[in-house]
Amino acid sequence: MTTRILLLEDDDFLREGITKLLTRSGYGVTAVATIREAEKALERDLFSLAILDVLLPDGSGLALFRRMRERGVAIPILCLTACDEESDIVAGLDAGADDYVTKPFRTQVLLARVRALLRRSETKTFEDGDLFVDFDGMLVRRSGKPVYLTPTEFQILRCLLQNSGVIVTRDTLLRRIWDDGGNFIDNNTLSVHVSRLREKIGPGHIATVRGVGYRWEVQENG
Repeated sequence: MTTRILLLEDDDFLREGITKLLTRSGYGVTAVATIREAEKALERDLFSLAILDVLLPDGSGLALFRRMRERGVAIPILCLTACDEESDIVAGLDAGADDYVTKPFRTQVLLARVRALLRRSETKTFEDGDLFVDFDGMLVRRSGKPVYLTPTEFQILRCLLQNSGVIVTRDTLLRRIWDDGGNFIDNNTLSVHVSRLREKIGPGHIATVRGVGYRWEVQENG
């Protein structure tokens, strides 16, 4: 699955250049020019990382950082700023950014920061209540016992876990998930896969948000 990056930059020339750079490096890019477009993209799709400018035509990127964190969007944020003053950098980090790059920057520096943030954000294992998931090995255990999931079920599980506590819409899952043969699945098939996944891992983990999608509910340990 292609790593998707959200890019918010209002300068047309710079936005196009960064998009080409990331695309050539194998990333999928959604490039937007305003905060409003960025928020719509975040509602519509799932991203592994966001590269966000600070000074934008329709507001401050810092406010967007805060709203993302308040809504539980935990993906890494790389802040693009034209200011290299310490106070501006600290403000960005305090607002929820994970790292920053000051303009102008070298393309290889930007790529290095992107790779570093993606490495740091890669979750190798996940534990929640009686459930243990090893993403690299595609292994799942419930109360210490192995649970067999089909590749499609595991894709759905990974998508929900990576957005724990956040509603993942049905449309988003349908765009991101393929069946075991590499074919897109439809709405009814998605419901069947989620139902089977619940049976295997326990009913309390995946909440249905009626008419919208699903949300992973964090379980209390002990």
